[in-house]
Amino acid sequence: MTRERSALLAQLESERRHVLATVDGLHDAHLTRTIAASGWSIAQLLNHLTYDDEIFWASAILGGDDEAMALITDGWKVPVTSGLETVELYRHWSHRSDAVLAGVDLDAPPCWWPPEDVFPFPPFADARQCLLRLLVETATHAGHLDMVREGIDGHQHLVVD
Repeated sequence: MTRERSALLAQLESERRHVLATVDGLHDAHLTRTIAASGWSIAQLLNHLTYDDEIFWASAILGGDDEAMALITDGWKVPVTSGLETVELYRHWSHRSDAVLAGVDLDAPPCWWPPEDVFPFPPFADARQCLLRLLVETATHAGHLDMVREGIDGHQHLVVD
């Protein structure tokens, strides 16, 4: 594993732990309650991270995984049946992504790219861009979750001692 890939994967794992630590201990009612003015709940945000990031970028695009390709959908619109199930689904697909990312060549092109009617954007040149997209999305939404969690019970995720 190259130093670059090792550093990127370590940072991604840190951001995923941040996401999970921020939702840890919340009751299902907190996970499924509408939080933002736009109407999303914590569980919907986790669905977004699961479907639009872990499944889409890692398993489908970088891994070429048929099951992942069949699951591609707008994660914000996936119905939430249980907040706790949503957390477990995020964990599951994060672990599946890890298996893909462990062997990815950052200089290689993605294994697969969705048709234009599904994702009307030009393909990324290499796996590095996909991994960076996954990392940025995860870090950005970890910050969103911090703000939401603080509003629920005052819990703060401090990134600096």
